[in-house]
Amino acid sequence: MVRSVVIAGGGTGGHIEPAMALADALRQIDPDVRITCLGTERGLETKLIPARGYALDLIPAVPLPRSLSPALLSVPGRMAGAVSAAVEVLDRAEATVLAGFGGYVATPGYLAARRRRVPIVVHEANSRPGLANRLGAQLTGHVFTGQPGTKLPHAAFIGIPIRREIAGLDRLALSETAREHFGLRPDLPVLLVTGGSQGAASLNRAVLGAAESIMSVGVQVLHIIGPRTGGAAGTPRGSVPYVTIEYLDRMDLAYAAADFALCRAGAMTCAELTAVGLPAAYVPLPHGNGEQRLNALPVERAGGGLIVDDASLSPEWIRTVLLGVLLDHQLVASMSQAAASIGSRDADVQLASRVLEVSDSAGRRVPGGRAPGGQVSGGRAFGGQVPGGPVSGGQVSGGQVPGGGQVPGGQVPGSQPSGGRHRGSHRGGSR
Repeated sequence: MVRSVVIAGGGTGGHIEPAMALADALRQIDPDVRITCLGTERGLETKLIPARGYALDLIPAVPLPRSLSPALLSVPGRMAGAVSAAVEVLDRAEATVLAGFGGYVATPGYLAARRRRVPIVVHEANSRPGLANRLGAQLTGHVFTGQPGTKLPHAAFIGIPIRREIAGLDRLALSETAREHFGLRPDLPVLLVTGGSQGAASLNRAVLGAAESIMSVGVQVLHIIGPRTGGAAGTPRGSVPYVTIEYLDRMDLAYAAADFALCRAGAMTCAELTAVGLPAAYVPLPHGNGEQRLNALPVERAGGGLIVDDASLSPEWIRTVLLGVLLDHQLVASMSQAAASIGSRDADVQLASRVLEVSDSAGRRVPGGRAPGGQVSGGRAFGGQVPGGPVSGGQVSGGQVPGGGQVPGGQVPGSQPSGGRHRGSHRGGSR
């Protein structure tokens, strides 16, 4: 039987990256698995998913208004159309399981899978689940979380799937090569500053404002400023390197070059830094539902990081607090070990194995949308059919990624990192 997995994860990188990590792990375990990604035209998936070599089917986006407004009246009709479009994708793919990661695309995906009795697997990366995954968790018993203690029915904690080049990163082994790549010295500590793919103005202002003090004590900076900040004009100059980059897609090299990070506290950022054992000062976004602070709390409690409010982040805080930590080599080494102790390097393989188990237990879906066994019991039924005629979604063909061989025991080959070992100048200056 050919396994056919439809993956619903789009909108932001926080939904797309774990979805792509799952797809890669599925391909590693079963090179013959059929993978179809579900997305909308509004998200980053239209660029990121085809670039990774996976087929993408588009359905209409149905954002839910956050307040009572006339726009709320149009939601049922638009949702029905999106569900019908998702049903078409499931039928074309002959889906044996749907794996959802939340976001705009997940809700119609879950409802379409329910209509067609395709088994559902839900993964929630954040401590506070979104609306789509709260719905999805009511429709299945297969619910997995990236944070311990996330409140969803049937939830089991496994961590967040991350890219294999990061999950298998040996920071110590790659450190010298990474520093040479960025033009950094091998004998001085490196502070990595990143606000995510779009940058963060408050982080940029604080670090640039403290640049002279940072370099004066022999700390190098690798600063990913973001693409919307007007380039690298005004980069501090001196005998100690301060490197600015607008955008970087090789974060494995950045992590290998760094000794400490100053960053936001998105779920993927926390997952990647703890997986590689890189300690950090986390600056949660000052708006939203507070999920970024919750993402970073387990790291802080374990001793692998600090949390500083966005309003408190300033050049003075960097001078008086952060530099004191950075220059305490034993403390940084201890924080590195603590961060690595709570990191997860195999969540991609764990989730892929469970998705394939669910697919196998359902058997091949017969024409007409009925699957043997239907949904796993345990969730509340979402009653009734969702009406609506078919709405065609655009097809973005990205092909399929050639897979590797069967991975014995569900493990992905790769070198094991020295997660908690601290490197560079914090081991006496030798690299």
